[in-house]
Amino acid sequence: MAGVLMVQSAARGGPGRLGRWLAADGLTCDVVRACDGDELPTGLRHEALVVLGGGYLPDEDARAPWLPRTRALVAEALTAGTPVLGICLGGQLLAQVAGGEVAARHGRPEIGSTELTVRPEAATDPLFGRLPGRVTAIEHHVDAVTRLPPEAVWLMESAHCPYQAFRVGRRAWGVQFHPEADPERLRAWDPDALAAHGLDHAAVHRRALRDDPVAAPVWRALARRFARLVTGTP
Repeated sequence: MAGVLMVQSAARGGPGRLGRWLAADGLTCDVVRACDGDELPTGLRHEALVVLGGGYLPDEDARAPWLPRTRALVAEALTAGTPVLGICLGGQLLAQVAGGEVAARHGRPEIGSTELTVRPEAATDPLFGRLPGRVTAIEHHVDAVTRLPPEAVWLMESAHCPYQAFRVGRRAWGVQFHPEADPERLRAWDPDALAAHGLDHAAVHRRALRDDPVAAPVWRALARRFARLVTGTP
């Protein structure tokens, strides 16, 4: 079976349903909980790399000392053409490694189920092509990509954060949203932190529950496409 290295940077930010979906499609998911002190490999010996989210900037090495090695793994994957999927922090890290820019507390925070728009450039993309024109996904970010890497393909946007999805080269994708998160994950979110943004915890959870029956099949399809890309399955 093909193996995927998954880098976890937040204790509650595990692979969730994405891990289950990839496993169902024939991939072995090796999760390194870097946030708990698990050591990342010095080189990439897997067939794919997934970098999950976390409450850090991509170069906030003092707070997250595993980030330099994570950046090195992403750079190695880009050079080798190894499939990459970066989620939230992971997408920002991919953007920065490839020559883009990320800013702290940039724009309006997006928290909870958020409407996304697929851009025309996504029509021929291996992962985002043929997706519905509009779909929701769970978000939880205050930092954002402010400039895409040179020659990156811009795939999705939202009303308050333009760079929701992009591709670097042929086989590396970054997303700002969380396809791996289902509505139950929102139960663990801090109500006081949400209130500081003017949000009601129960209402945020209800909206995610409402939107997920339509959104989940879309992200399931994206996971399947990524798995097929890794395994070479048509």
